Amino acid sequence: MKNFVKNLYLLLFSIYTLSPFAQTPSIKKSPLLTEAPAKSVGMSAERLARIDAMCKEAIKNNEIPGAVALVVRNGKIVYYKAFGMGDNESGRELKGDAIFRIASQTKAITATAIMMLWEEGKFKLDDPISKYIPEFKNEQVLDTLYENGTYKTIAAKNPITIRHLLTHTSGIGYGFIDNDNFKRIYKDAGIIDLATTENISIGENIKKLAKLPLHHNPGEKFTYGEGLDVLGYLIEIVSGMPLDQFYKTRIFDPLGMNDTRFYQPESKHNRLVSVQKKENGNWIKYTTTLYDPNYPVNGAQRYFNGGGGLSGTAKDYATFLQMYLNNGELNGVRLLSRTTVEFMMKNQIGNLRGDTGAYHGLAFEVIDEKGENMGGRNSKGTFGWGGYFNTQYFADPKENVIGIIMKQTQGAITDSTDWKFRQLVGESIDD
Repeated sequence: MKNFVKNLYLLLFSIYTLSPFAQTPSIKKSPLLTEAPAKSVGMSAERLARIDAMCKEAIKNNEIPGAVALVVRNGKIVYYKAFGMGDNESGRELKGDAIFRIASQTKAITATAIMMLWEEGKFKLDDPISKYIPEFKNEQVLDTLYENGTYKTIAAKNPITIRHLLTHTSGIGYGFIDNDNFKRIYKDAGIIDLATTENISIGENIKKLAKLPLHHNPGEKFTYGEGLDVLGYLIEIVSGMPLDQFYKTRIFDPLGMNDTRFYQPESKHNRLVSVQKKENGNWIKYTTTLYDPNYPVNGAQRYFNGGGGLSGTAKDYATFLQMYLNNGELNGVRLLSRTTVEFMMKNQIGNLRGDTGAYHGLAFEVIDEKGENMGGRNSKGTFGWGGYFNTQYFADPKENVIGIIMKQTQGAITDSTDWKFRQLVGESIDD
């Protein structure tokens, strides 16, 4: 009996380790994030305390209803505090383990999943996406939109590739923030730009999107859009798994990101921060407009949006970023190789975004030498982005520092906490 149990265990272990969906162990084993005194990793506690004053002042001045701020250096959490309210109408205070809609911060996780599959030899980055999603064959570029909603197109000069989709150079836009022409085209076609409570799959949406015209020829310009949503569907096709399950088994569980999901279980609903807007000087819940702000808990819960559908905590996202600062490894589990991480941080689009002090890699905006010299944007090589509901993050490989500040607002506001937070974190380095 003992031999049978032993042989069964070995068989199951072999099946798991040989599975293309199994994680690989690493000879390097960086620890999970734990808290430590700021001075132990060369940070000034007194200077980090300036973040307290900044957040409190922003709340007092009605710039934001609340915020969670987190700072990590050398794998140690040296600052992790919550300020203000998670829901002003009910009087619910914000706590450190609050769950936020991270919106476009989902994109970096989707890009990570794509590069994990790329490492497995599932595709080449310059493969046409139509090789895997046939609906994208014979792409067209918009020429003229007529008053009745019909339009004239011209054939694209070249096909959309996976690399184009990763770098926002495919010509696919975002209907809700595009010019009037594309707003109308996307709306008339019923395209979903954001997370939704509707009973639809990402595949159904992407197949409709594939039939619509592009802004420009692929590779010609930088147009922020639904490219990562397309790649979310590609992940499902190539892996044979629903996107939520791929993320959970391949990324979240190995990294211990237990609070990051497309849809949150009922046991965590009370930790979800309300999306709030300012009206007559008061913060109230944002009502349904282009999207249902309750999507992480309500609705059909089958739309897994690779470009913006996840919600999670500041600590979970810091864990994800620490994996990158560790060159693809955390807690002895390797998601990406060091060489892949280095490649992902290279300039993939030249100067298509203009001379802004940053370029675009395969998952993030990356600060260049000009950006570093501008001050307040951290070291050259710092990577980051943000989310539609007012969340921001950055990670500085040179200083081994992560900064995350999360709010949850919509509508017209004068929020200066993003740039102030980034500046204050940089000024707290004390070694």
